[in-house]
Amino acid sequence: MKSRIEHLRFALPHPYRGALPNLVPALRALVVAGAASVVLSACAINQAQPGTAGYSNQARMDKQLSLEQLAARFEANRKDKYAAIDFAAALRSAGQAKQAVAVLEVTLATYKNDPLVDIAYAKALAADGRFAQALNVINNSIRPENPDWNALSVKGAILDQMGQNQQARAVYNQAIVLAPNEASPEANLGLSYAMTGDLQRAETHLRRALTKNGANNQIRQNLALVIGLQGRFDEARSIYQSVLPPDQVEENMAYIQGLLSQQNRWEAIREAG
Repeated sequence: MKSRIEHLRFALPHPYRGALPNLVPALRALVVAGAASVVLSACAINQAQPGTAGYSNQARMDKQLSLEQLAARFEANRKDKYAAIDFAAALRSAGQAKQAVAVLEVTLATYKNDPLVDIAYAKALAADGRFAQALNVINNSIRPENPDWNALSVKGAILDQMGQNQQARAVYNQAIVLAPNEASPEANLGLSYAMTGDLQRAETHLRRALTKNGANNQIRQNLALVIGLQGRFDEARSIYQSVLPPDQVEENMAYIQGLLSQQNRWEAIREAG
């Protein structure tokens, strides 16, 4: 599994002594640049929905079809919504959010008001930075009398990326009530706390997510990151070693340590921008 941390661009004060106000923009950059892909793909997975015969997008993706194979499957039958959803998810993971949006817009012409397609479309829009539109799509897919926990988890992820963290957490908690044994909303709640610098609370929820259905290596990597940012390097390294090859483990650890020791961090961020 490829490391995600190489995509992150943020900095933290040193030494770390708990949640500080100026961590907010830095950790928000973490989630938008890197962990957002986790929130909207690995965590907010398309789990089985009513009327989908137990369909799980992640189970299909686990077949490890290449992007080219997924594209061919979609082109073979553009009315196969599962092919479109899988192809769009792979495109998002490859950083091709605009193409993912285009694929799902083709599918929307056939499947109007389909919850699976709407959720996938909202994810693609959010990955493309079109948060207001994504929020509108996901809101329209949620039935107030019987909300779907997966849609709620995606809605929370979108709100988090819009900086509406308190609202996002309320939505995650609603999803957790509906699906207490699912990892996705619990992990997203942990990432929400990471965005505002509450790393201890983030750690608590990420650890809890790992005990639930759907726990995966992306959640483990996020936990390692949060632990590393608290200065617990040996523990973070041990978690990385369980899911990554040695070279990526050391790359991630060097990056975390560099962030924590970096001087003139905000000047560096301005120069990078």
